[in-house]
Amino acid sequence: MNNIFGLLLICFVGLGNAQQDSISAARLYVVGGATLGGFVYGHVLQNNMWWKGEKSPFHAEWKNDWKYALGADKIGHMFFPYMVTRTYSGLFRWAGLSGEKSIWYGAGVALTYQSYIEIRDGFSKKYGFSWGDWIADVAGAGLPVMQFYYPSIKDIRLKISFFPSEKFRKGSNAYIIDDYESTYHWISYPLQKVIPGFSGKLSFVNAALGHSVRYLDAANGGSHELFLSLDWDLEKMKTGWEIADALIALLNHYHLPSPAIKIYPGIKFFGLKF
Repeated sequence: MNNIFGLLLICFVGLGNAQQDSISAARLYVVGGATLGGFVYGHVLQNNMWWKGEKSPFHAEWKNDWKYALGADKIGHMFFPYMVTRTYSGLFRWAGLSGEKSIWYGAGVALTYQSYIEIRDGFSKKYGFSWGDWIADVAGAGLPVMQFYYPSIKDIRLKISFFPSEKFRKGSNAYIIDDYESTYHWISYPLQKVIPGFSGKLSFVNAALGHSVRYLDAANGGSHELFLSLDWDLEKMKTGWEIADALIALLNHYHLPSPAIKIYPGIKFFGLKF
């Protein structure tokens, strides 16, 4: 494993030098070590959550792929590689790579991990490889890449939030991230670009469209919920301190409690939507 890691590091350094990047080998080792640890931890977590069941020869699941959780899992499969791509892009820039290579390497890390998960699912009798999940993974990792080349969409943000559902409070799932009724996915965009003339001093205020599901059952029944909410783009609040700004960028993937309106089904106002 150390030899493989060293070879990857040499490849990164070689590519960086070829294109006149200012590579810090020490920082790249930190990123690589954290990545290796993250992969191991992710494997253990996934194994405990989903892979303890009966094994099978590799196969793809088609029958229930698009029905499961009313498709909410596909949105989740977009969000995670999106977050990982953006986070690793920042880490690779910190290590001295150019912006372009950082975004591509970040997407590569995200998609490599997600592809490993999908392939591993393919050997589970219960799950199977999901082309739908993998396509969503590609879309999530690809969005930050597209934003790099097309600045007109660079302000789009994908976010997530959690609030325990009644089923989760009754013990339906061991982990809240595995309960789609407790999970909310958001797409956020600057309010000043939605409402002409909105104060530039409030450039950190965004509008967000949120989605969740309710009443899921074993027959793939249930209902969708849609929300409109305010959102806060924390990355507009730069401190100038490298570590603090990195933590703010990471936190910015979470939709913080904000005033909201449920717009489907029915109308309901929330002073703060978690």
